[in-house]
Amino acid sequence: MTHPPSPAEELRFLDHELRQLDARRTHLLARRAQLLALLQPVLPAVPRAASPAAPPAARRPETTAPRVQNVLLVLGGALLAVAAIAFTLVSWGHLGIAGRSLVLGAVTLAALGAPVALRRHGLGSTAEAVAGVGLALTVLDAYALHEVAMARTDGTGYTAVAAAVLAGLWSGYGKALGSLRVSRPAALAAAQLPLPLGAVASGAGPYAIAAALLLTAACDSVVALRTPLRSLRLPASVGAYGLGGWGVLAAGVFSLTATGPGDATRASALLLLAAAIALGVARWAPGRDLATGTAVAGGVLLVAALGGVPRVLLPGVWAVPVHLACGIALAAVVRGRLPEPVRRGFALASAGVQGAAVLWALPPVVLALLGPLGWTVRSWSGAPSDLRDALTLGAPWPPYASTAPLVLVLVAAVLVAVARTVPARRSQATTGATTLGWAALLILPATLRLPYAVGLFVLGATVAGGLVVAACARRTPMSMTAFLLSLLTAADLALLSLASRTATLAVLAALTVLFAVAAAHRRPAPGRASASLATATG
Repeated sequence: MTHPPSPAEELRFLDHELRQLDARRTHLLARRAQLLALLQPVLPAVPRAASPAAPPAARRPETTAPRVQNVLLVLGGALLAVAAIAFTLVSWGHLGIAGRSLVLGAVTLAALGAPVALRRHGLGSTAEAVAGVGLALTVLDAYALHEVAMARTDGTGYTAVAAAVLAGLWSGYGKALGSLRVSRPAALAAAQLPLPLGAVASGAGPYAIAAALLLTAACDSVVALRTPLRSLRLPASVGAYGLGGWGVLAAGVFSLTATGPGDATRASALLLLAAAIALGVARWAPGRDLATGTAVAGGVLLVAALGGVPRVLLPGVWAVPVHLACGIALAAVVRGRLPEPVRRGFALASAGVQGAAVLWALPPVVLALLGPLGWTVRSWSGAPSDLRDALTLGAPWPPYASTAPLVLVLVAAVLVAVARTVPARRSQATTGATTLGWAALLILPATLRLPYAVGLFVLGATVAGGLVVAACARRTPMSMTAFLLSLLTAADLALLSLASRTATLAVLAALTVLFAVAAAHRRPAPGRASASLATATG
């Protein structure tokens, strides 16, 4: 009788059999590899099946069927409009008044009524094209009415009234047909004409025409901001920017060419209207960038409007300081309760006005720095009567430079205020204020036409003040800026002193003492010591 093995014995048996199978498999695989190596040179190469050629790429159609359909519809509508114009302008002589009225009226009514049936059958594009032809026919109807019944009426005034009537009719036609898209942009385009043409027809003058352009731009801005239709928002924006730009350009020209307070006041009123439109857009604009940009434009227009009348009443040299004062006042408005994009736009506009004023005041500063170089070839030829002659050496002094120091001081004061109120910008603002104050002191003696010796003394005091600021400044950028400005002033002063031998010796001695004292200050300053040594040996 055979007894079944125990599980342990059966497991050992299975492991033994598996090891034998693995050894047998390894032996068979090795033998197979040997046989393949022997037979490989003898076996003929099996040709590979040629891979099927890749199918040619399908050619993309140049255009789609709906696009071709729309193009053909537009071309057909344009040809119909041209035919109607030719019929209206050329063939009037073959029909009487009644016949002409009946033909145009019947064709217009048919063209305006056909889109209703076409839309019911799902032909939306065809309905749009036919509606466009119908709108063009209404323009011809208005022209025919003028030629037949109102030939003695002024053409410009009639066009203004007809444009207003057509704009209303086209808008109502679009609302009546619901989703018809062509009528509302056409109505908006017609609405651009009534106010400007009405101003021209009334003979109100260029100021009224500019006001009409700005008012039309204001209406376009309202439409662009309020309408949810994209097909209407784009033409409204184009009209607002286009007519508004022409109105602002005209107002700016009027302000620049104004010769009296009356003309300047009217031009300023136009600029204020343009600024109000821009600020209204900035208040209600959906995008932050758009609101900020229009606020910048509004701020600049406010500055131009407020400075227009004083510019006419005061001498010409005060034009820039007056506008600069308006720009600084605009910066003060930033602290008011205004939307953030408007406040940011006002700040940028004020900064732009101040930057332009500084650029206006730079030529005298450049002349004050580079003019004394001429003394290197005319040393000890005799001291001039005043410092302006010493700086220019016969070159023309800018005629407007009498107010340049004031401009630089005002902008420097603004930067000082920024340094106190904006801690993040304190270092940059302090450096800028120091530089502008130094520039004002540099050109002040020449602006006032101080005597030569007094002017040299003022420049020497500027060097001393710069060294004191450099020694007492707590911040390294401020100290370095003051020291570099002192070096520039010292070089300018040394060149100016070359006019006479006495001035040269006195100035070089004074500069040596100043830089030696600065070098002996408790703070190490190798640059000051080097400057003192260079001055003493110069």
